[in-house]
Amino acid sequence: MRRLSLATKFDGLIAWDSFFHLNHADQRDMFPVFREHAEPAALLLFTSGTEHGEAIGEYHGEPLYHASLAPAEYESLLAENGFRVVAYVPEDPACGEHTIWLARHTS
Repeated sequence: MRRLSLATKFDGLIAWDSFFHLNHADQRDMFPVFREHAEPAALLLFTSGTEHGEAIGEYHGEPLYHASLAPAEYESLLAENGFRVVAYVPEDPACGEHTIWLARHTS
């Protein structure tokens, strides 16, 4: 994911239950990658935490890293990379308490 360079663009990009396993610096570095792969008006859907921080969870008895930036930083990174937030739903009960971002590429 961090080194993705497909030399093509898409109408939609999804990083569901994946993006938040990257550390803070790698998450910041993903926004130009999203921009590089987004057609004009493409949608970007991703999940995050609700606040800046790191946590270690567990999956099948193994430790599992999670990180999140603050919502304001996600908004800033999206804007800097040509995306406009369409929807932000923290801990959406309709989606298993996931915090969901939907943004549209404006370039």
